[in-house]
Amino acid sequence: MNEEIAFGRDKLVSMTDEIEKVIVGKRRQITFLLTALLSGGHVLIEDVPGTGKTTLAAALATVCGLSFKRAQFTPDVMASDITGFNMYNRQKERFDFVEGLAMCNIMLADEINRASPKTQSALLEAMEEGKVTVDGTTYALPDPFFVIATQNPTGFVGTYPLPEAQLDRFSVRLSLGYPQKEEEIRIISERRGKNPLEDIRTLTNAEELKSMIKNVSDIFIDDRIFAYIVDLVSQTRKQGELTLGASPRASLIVSKMAQATAFVAGRSYVIPEDVAEVFVPVTAHRIMIKREARLAGATPENILYGILKRTPVPVI
Repeated sequence: MNEEIAFGRDKLVSMTDEIEKVIVGKRRQITFLLTALLSGGHVLIEDVPGTGKTTLAAALATVCGLSFKRAQFTPDVMASDITGFNMYNRQKERFDFVEGLAMCNIMLADEINRASPKTQSALLEAMEEGKVTVDGTTYALPDPFFVIATQNPTGFVGTYPLPEAQLDRFSVRLSLGYPQKEEEIRIISERRGKNPLEDIRTLTNAEELKSMIKNVSDIFIDDRIFAYIVDLVSQTRKQGELTLGASPRASLIVSKMAQATAFVAGRSYVIPEDVAEVFVPVTAHRIMIKREARLAGATPENILYGILKRTPVPVI
């Protein structure tokens, strides 16, 4: 097990370095993306246009050696475009299944909040079940299946915001943000006349990734760590500034993400620092702030960091 963890850690460092060739200065976000992949979850990237969301997804697919499809969501994209549909074959006099966009390893759901609620639900069902059902027949999605959804937090015209129950399906919400001056200079200087994705190498494959995902699920978590996770999440249900606290699904995903964080660090066990590292990104999009608290300047991140500071850390 320790040899497998060491191999996985070195592989993930190489993968992060490779992706950072095109996503400059965002190593922490890249690590979170890989952590979510290893934990069997999905990611929502919420950021303004032009910050590299699509490039990040394409680079991840190339490095992992996985099939990749991009769905540019608009109001006229139908659920069948995601799940697939049956088309009548005149020559063979039968209905043949036509694969939808979800039939891949990594799917980029670009601007997911511009799709209709029916289309959003079709994708989120595929995320949860790992399969799609068309006309009563069930088709398994490729393994692994990883969704990276994006949305623009500033544009609300013609959008269908994801309800809380659907936001809860995403393991983590990330934001790339604007680069620093030196990083932006490097970006524009290195992209003159070429596509940076052309230089990205494939470093692993689906079988290796599935093996790493299995190793992550075997990472040991002490009962006191489980209690620490529940203490943190349950505190969100007692905050006066919040109208909605995190669900038990948040506790489950925090534990899975903490296991993946320990794996990335080369450990076979979870420590409290692993939980603290993932708690805010995993939980921030699962809570709702009261209007008066928001007007007073409160943010989900500030409230959650306050919970982290106040909750006693177990001594392992």
